[in-house]
Amino acid sequence: MREPNVIGDWQECADEHAGLRVRVHGLEKAEPPRGRDEAAQGLVYFRFRVTVENRMGEPVGIHLEDGHLDIRTGSDGESAFLDWRNSQFIEGFDLYPLRRATAVLYAAAPESCPGQVDIQVQLKVDDEWADRYLWSGDMTVRDGLPGTGARSDGACESLAGQISTFLREEAERGRG
Repeated sequence: MREPNVIGDWQECADEHAGLRVRVHGLEKAEPPRGRDEAAQGLVYFRFRVTVENRMGEPVGIHLEDGHLDIRTGSDGESAFLDWRNSQFIEGFDLYPLRRATAVLYAAAPESCPGQVDIQVQLKVDDEWADRYLWSGDMTVRDGLPGTGARSDGACESLAGQISTFLREEAERGRG
């Protein structure tokens, strides 16, 4: 059984795309872009990033456009709206070895959906489809480590960070 990646973790591509890595990270609530205030009534806007890293020995052309992503929210897996007008995709970019390219994407989901988000990504590499990979995360997980008051880059995006957050919340519930 294949398990999803935790948001923040890298996924190594397989087969003919071995050497490429993909990461979904930076999931956070966001303000609706200017001009979308009325349309955003009853929706929760959020932002995330998709980074592609080339560890191959040669450059590759990568494409990450709106049709290459599927975003689901809540326990029922309702589809989220990908705001393609305000997102920054990767379209036909030549990614050289040891370099990265990042897309910044905006989406919206009904307020009734809890913070659980599943993001499926399928890159197009040199006009061929790569495998699909899935990342799961939760927008309600607090950032930062206990007692720090500041965000710890990547700590809550890693699996260990999410486990630490879960255990901390369970301990707090036990005291209350």
